[in-house]
Amino acid sequence: MPSFSNNCCRKAALRIELSALRYAVQCIFLFARRHAKRMNPKPLATIRRLVIVNQAANYLTIGFANAFNRRFESVTLIAGSVHVQGESLAPDIKVRHINRWHERPALRKAVSFAGALARMWWLLMTRYRGHEVLFVSVPPMGYLLNLVLPHRFSMVIWDIYPDTLKITGMRDSHPLYRAWAWLNRRSFRKAHRIFTISEVMADALAVYVRRERLLIQPIWAMFQGGERIAREENPFLRDQAVGGRFVVQYSGNIGVTHNVELLIDVAERLKGDTRILFQIIGRGPREPAIRRRVEQAGLANVQMLPFQSDDMFPYSLSAADLGVVVLDARVAQGSVPSKAYNLMSMGVPSLYVAPPESQLARDAERFGHARCIDAANIDEIVRWIEHLASRPPELDQMAENARAAAARFSRANADRFADLYFEPDHEP
Repeated sequence: MPSFSNNCCRKAALRIELSALRYAVQCIFLFARRHAKRMNPKPLATIRRLVIVNQAANYLTIGFANAFNRRFESVTLIAGSVHVQGESLAPDIKVRHINRWHERPALRKAVSFAGALARMWWLLMTRYRGHEVLFVSVPPMGYLLNLVLPHRFSMVIWDIYPDTLKITGMRDSHPLYRAWAWLNRRSFRKAHRIFTISEVMADALAVYVRRERLLIQPIWAMFQGGERIAREENPFLRDQAVGGRFVVQYSGNIGVTHNVELLIDVAERLKGDTRILFQIIGRGPREPAIRRRVEQAGLANVQMLPFQSDDMFPYSLSAADLGVVVLDARVAQGSVPSKAYNLMSMGVPSLYVAPPESQLARDAERFGHARCIDAANIDEIVRWIEHLASRPPELDQMAENARAAAARFSRANADRFADLYFEPDHEP
């Protein structure tokens, strides 16, 4: 009965989110069709000013803002929240606050998206009409505003919509999916610059826009030049009474698109192996259900922990002997989790649970810092973790490979985004 109830609640939440997404996309769809001819970009002013738009700004958005701030006369950030982790915003960058993004419940999340879209549109049409615009990430349909704005408008795509909606069971024949795909083609055709973060994502985006128009530039890790904290000096390990156990750690969102349940399946099979401890750190809609499952199964080899403070985060990440990144097969070509780069930067070997056509699989093969195993091969995942728990020499080699690979995902990548923006060879 509890399982049935959980599924019903989950489906109800998804219906609310999809209804809100449908309404937002339909509004943009109708407005775009009615006003498309009147929304041509205006000629650029002599003084070039930029507005960066992201409802939930993090270290990546801050990096973009600082990099572009050196190239534009002024930069303004429109955001609901600005989470500073390491790098701070340059003091001359103005921040214009809008409503905050809320992760749950679904209705509150949908309302926050709608409010953000309305405020973004109003501010860009009134206060920042003469600025260029760079959209980043949230709300997920926010980049479609370029269809109803006259600005020179660019976008960074690191989650591909509507493709990501397949995680809900939506098919590409669904009216919402088809409408969003139609809007994508119009939006991308009008965009000044379209950035994406991997070759695989560029291949997926090519159904909406000519691939040669896409600028492929990887992002970067949160920690720059950081060293993995030694086990005996790590307060997180001491506080969590880990002892000498081999730590398999997932740290991140626990949402509908994150198949964290798979890690519980693995833990159940290895509950008799006292060498191994599974840590699940984070929060999200699926957290309560996973926590109940751990309690009902009596899994003493699983620790469920909240997100750690910014000060503790480097210690918790360093505590992992094996970091886990999970990418659902239905969205594998449309996303590259940033946690993969954070694990690299700390020299933590990784398990990528993802299909072979994902960017994660390509990176694992190229850099040798991780192993990518499909979620269907759970027996193989179990055997590999059992093998690594004996701490073979290959574990140290993977850690060394991770540190070497991290050099390719440094903060310099933010400056490369700005360089690509100004290169004349990428004009539409």
